[in-house]
Amino acid sequence: MSAGILQARTPAEMFLASTFDHSKAKLPGTDRVAKWREDSFKVFNASGLPHRRMEAWHYTDLRVLMRNALPIAAAPSAPIVDAFSKEFSAARFPNQRIVLIDGFFVPELSGDLPEGITVRSLASVLTEGRTEYIALLSSQDSATGNAIVALNAALMQDGVVIEVAPQATIAEPLHLIHVTASPAAHFTRSALLVGAGASLRLAETAYPSRYAGQANACLVISLGDGASLAHTAMVTGSAADGMRLETMMARVKTRAKFDSFALISGIGLVRRQVFLKFEGREANASLTGVSLLGGREHADTALQIEHAAQGCVSRETFKYILDEEATGVFQGMIRVAPDAQKTDGKMLSKAILLSDRAVMNNKPELEIFADDVACGHGATCGGLDSEQLFYLQTRGLPLREAEALLLEAFAGELIDSIGQRELIDAFRLKVRAWLSARHKTMTAPADVTL
Repeated sequence: MSAGILQARTPAEMFLASTFDHSKAKLPGTDRVAKWREDSFKVFNASGLPHRRMEAWHYTDLRVLMRNALPIAAAPSAPIVDAFSKEFSAARFPNQRIVLIDGFFVPELSGDLPEGITVRSLASVLTEGRTEYIALLSSQDSATGNAIVALNAALMQDGVVIEVAPQATIAEPLHLIHVTASPAAHFTRSALLVGAGASLRLAETAYPSRYAGQANACLVISLGDGASLAHTAMVTGSAADGMRLETMMARVKTRAKFDSFALISGIGLVRRQVFLKFEGREANASLTGVSLLGGREHADTALQIEHAAQGCVSRETFKYILDEEATGVFQGMIRVAPDAQKTDGKMLSKAILLSDRAVMNNKPELEIFADDVACGHGATCGGLDSEQLFYLQTRGLPLREAEALLLEAFAGELIDSIGQRELIDAFRLKVRAWLSARHKTMTAPADVTL
């Protein structure tokens, strides 16, 4: 069976085809958007769900892992919006926020935005046929050749288009909050346009929910000349059988700066793929992340960094802590075009395995077609340092506390690089909660026998 020929459709693939047939007439958009949807579904239908015979999906076989597809979510009802409005008020959420419930933009729950930022719902942009935005939203789909991106375009329901005016400096983080309010599938596509010389910090957060859901989310980013974007994503959940497929596609112009950090934890299956292209000279990008995995959780981070301009710098560092029967995947590609001289690119993956049953798959790659470059990659995989553990124990720390201290330090190195105290504290709190839950699970049997 080749990547483009399927011998038999899986139940999930058949359900997705039926969903598209029944939903396409109701989905927002002009005739041009409808054709984009049709063309996108043909791309998905030609290959179906990605499987292990596709090189980029060798370690995350969705044809096997995604046994069933859920119905697509409906727009949140007034009682649901009202209930979350009360929750948000009680929790004292940051006022500078944008809220999506099941992938739908909810202005009533979103706070006041500072001058220099405009927000539109994706549905309104598609319905109005805003040519410039639709061109941006669809511009990179063909370049990725990715079935999941194509499926997202075919079934996208809503999202937000955020625009930051040129030269605007947004001091406080803008929070993009994702809420899962039903056991359904969410197809969300959003765009972020940061104008020339503008500066923004975007913090994406998953609001705690008892529903697992299946999310296919796409974020398209455009950074103008000299723009700066600091991005964080808290890809976390509480339902062990959830699935989240995330795609971030970014284009970086001359002397722009892009930093992105993601924490993955508590979701059954996560595939997070990033396609980044340097389109202007002397730009800089840093992509980092930490994955905390236990049980049978599976987290796949796939990067494709394209250096198409001279003098650009890219840094990618990802860390994994794997326990029980968890599976971690890191796939990274740095591609340097013939004209991209003076490129500086480095990629690193580090994993700590806390169980003999945990699995880590690393696949770093370089494709270099220029002469004057400095590129490298590395990967490490192993257990906790026994000498460090022994040292901490000789200072009076019990074994479990010594392990937790070392693991928090391992993850904290990247978290501290975020550079914003409020966000650093929030991420560190998540790490400590995960370590505490692991500690309780490990000590519970011993406590019972005493």
